[in-house]
Amino acid sequence: MIIAVIDGMGGGIGAQIVTQLREEISLEVEIIALGTSAIATDKMMRARASRGASGENAIRVSIDLADVVLGPIGIVIPNSMMGEVTPAIAQAVADARGVKLLLPISQPHLQIVGVEQRPLAKQITVAIQAIKNRFNLA
Repeated sequence: MIIAVIDGMGGGIGAQIVTQLREEISLEVEIIALGTSAIATDKMMRARASRGASGENAIRVSIDLADVVLGPIGIVIPNSMMGEVTPAIAQAVADARGVKLLLPISQPHLQIVGVEQRPLAKQITVAIQAIKNRFNLA
């Protein structure tokens, strides 16, 4: 099984996701860190992702390897994350074959309504539980 974690900017959210995944899911699961920037990828790699790549083309090429794509909702919104998510990245993520689990993290130009406000760590925990349930992971 392959989980792609996508993040941009400083990579802090992606690093938290990778850290929690490593704590709760078997080491046999491969985690691919896909950063919109090298800084984001590096931070996710330091959190123990299996491998990583940076930039638009790397994301477009690698995204279809994943059974699960996990990241903030901005990864499917063109020009989000201060422009780091290009329209091509947003399209590639939206079109990816794997199931998308998107954390409802607001953007300055976007308000998500009807979603319970939770701390980031709790959102990640809920996403990881969804992966465990869907793929029968212990």
